[in-house]
Amino acid sequence: MASPFRPVNTILGAQPRLGPIPADQIIPWFCITGVSYLVGRGFNLSWMAIGFLAAWGMSTWWILTGGQSWKFTAKFVPTPTWSRGYARYLRFIHDETENRQTPPQTRRPIRRHPDPF
Repeated sequence: MASPFRPVNTILGAQPRLGPIPADQIIPWFCITGVSYLVGRGFNLSWMAIGFLAAWGMSTWWILTGGQSWKFTAKFVPTPTWSRGYARYLRFIHDETENRQTPPQTRRPIRRHPDPF
């Protein structure tokens, strides 16, 4: 009996990678390397210490986020506070016509004469 599914390319739906490194790790690693360089130059560290600091930061980030970085980083997105409140509507501009005792006069439509030409 034939299979109900057709074979397709197995790379479809896979996470993009750069060798063993997931592609979503590249930008955070550049940021971590830049910060470790700035910290290393600020404290006058050697290149070896800056390299170790960058490697420590990148490995920590990779362990925390893994292949699904959204699971870790989604914890820091503030959730919206939904509330339902009922308040009386108050106008910002006070209308003088509300205090009139007599109703306002309506304007009569303007009658136009036909053009003689």
